[in-house]
Amino acid sequence: MTTTQQPGGTPLPADERLARELLDGLAEAVLTTDGTGRVTLVNAMAAELIPEIDAGTDLAGCSVAALARAVAGGADQFDADHHGRRLRGVRRQLAGSRWAWYVRDMTEEHARADALLAERSRTAFLAQAGSRLALALHRDQVLLATTTLAVPYLADVAVALPRPTAPAEPQPRWIRYADGEPAPVAGLASPTLTNSVPGLAEALAGDRAEPGPWPDAPLTDLADLLPSEFGPPGMVLVSPLLSASGSAGALLLIRRPGRAGFDPRDVELAREFAARAGAALATADLHGEQAHLARVLQTSLLPPELPVVPGVTMAGGYRAAGDTLRIGGDFYEVFPHPRGALFALGDVCGKGVGAAVLTGRVRQSLQTLRLVEQRPLELIHLLNQALFDAPDAARRNQFTTLLLGSLDRGPAGLDVRIAGGGHPAPLLVTADGTVTPVPVGGMPVGALTAARFAETRVHIDPGDLLLAYTDGVTEARGPRDAAMFGEVRLRAALASAAGQPPAVLIDRVLRAVDDWLGGQSHDDIAMLAVSASASA
Repeated sequence: MTTTQQPGGTPLPADERLARELLDGLAEAVLTTDGTGRVTLVNAMAAELIPEIDAGTDLAGCSVAALARAVAGGADQFDADHHGRRLRGVRRQLAGSRWAWYVRDMTEEHARADALLAERSRTAFLAQAGSRLALALHRDQVLLATTTLAVPYLADVAVALPRPTAPAEPQPRWIRYADGEPAPVAGLASPTLTNSVPGLAEALAGDRAEPGPWPDAPLTDLADLLPSEFGPPGMVLVSPLLSASGSAGALLLIRRPGRAGFDPRDVELAREFAARAGAALATADLHGEQAHLARVLQTSLLPPELPVVPGVTMAGGYRAAGDTLRIGGDFYEVFPHPRGALFALGDVCGKGVGAAVLTGRVRQSLQTLRLVEQRPLELIHLLNQALFDAPDAARRNQFTTLLLGSLDRGPAGLDVRIAGGGHPAPLLVTADGTVTPVPVGGMPVGALTAARFAETRVHIDPGDLLLAYTDGVTEARGPRDAAMFGEVRLRAALASAAGQPPAVLIDRVLRAVDDWLGGQSHDDIAMLAVSASASA
């Protein structure tokens, strides 16, 4: 037996059989070459991965093109796709101008890396879709986002078919977005469409069946949904737009014939995306219903057109809060009587439907009670009792601040009696620009059964003006430091409009508040300005 020497001096056996066993046991393919570049040794893994190469093969001309180029160019590594496997080889120099190539099968490693990248891409897509859909509060916005998000990541064409929202819509309408189109387009589905696409009728009917691809179905009616130059579809995937109450519609994902079909991961991703779109669509529908309810209630709360009262000039100003879903509780009313008029201006505590209900109750109660009592102090006591006599008063825990006054024509101007229920004092603006508060006081109406209210009297001379307002005016906050508009600025705006008709004064105050807000949201605002007409 011949031996070789280890670096430490201990001899190694030079056993060719043992060396072969060691090489064949490696997980890497090993090729060795002599000084001329011809293969001298091929281990078992090399014979499996590269069966075309055996002893005596000139590597510079072998059938593995990437390896041949590396040898010819003196490169120390190569990457190649060979027999469906991903190979990577590195070269090491041996003694005597010999070389060894170590080749690894990277197929599984690449597959795992590709799967990880694909999963990260899917996660990023769903995260982006969730963010976009969450910002869409209207039905059409959700449908537009659904179709544009799906293209081109999931399909070449995406068509959303929401379920009709009313019996007046017997056929579903559709919204389509195709790769390359400048914007989504919409249309009305043909009567035969739901029956021509397998699974579409079930999806629109609320069937929670799993989505599935239909590559072989006759889809001639689908041509109406596709761009004219698209041609026949390659594969169609139908998925219900699921929500908590069932299906809100269907999503069609269409791929061209040259694109890969929908694999199980694609189907799973489409199902998840459609579920998020369906939830967003249901949320948008709920938001739409709430917005409609808010508009209806807000319209019912708008102050009525002011009546014509002989000897009295009046103007009102009203601004609802900036948020359309915040139903306000500020109001004013004017009720004519033979001597002049009764007026009321109030601010119900709270926001939303509860405040709207109480506002309506206060206004209806005043409409009725003023028929039996027109003295402000007595009337405000009756109103307080009426609110507590309501069936739900014990659990309602709501109240309103209120100014309730009577205007009586006199030989020179108006005599005014004002009862106060915890509301900001009205302001008297004289013709010379002097602005004076008219203290009233009192406690909020509907807060306590034994509430105390106060009354005061004031005379309005011709040229003078009385302004009643809610705290939405003085508490309006500017955009810079959130400072309130305040009573000082209100008085300045009133002084600048002294001697002007009530409508001009109201407009001046509203413009001053708007300038101060600078586009910011605000609370409800109600104002009522009263002056004596020249003929009084």
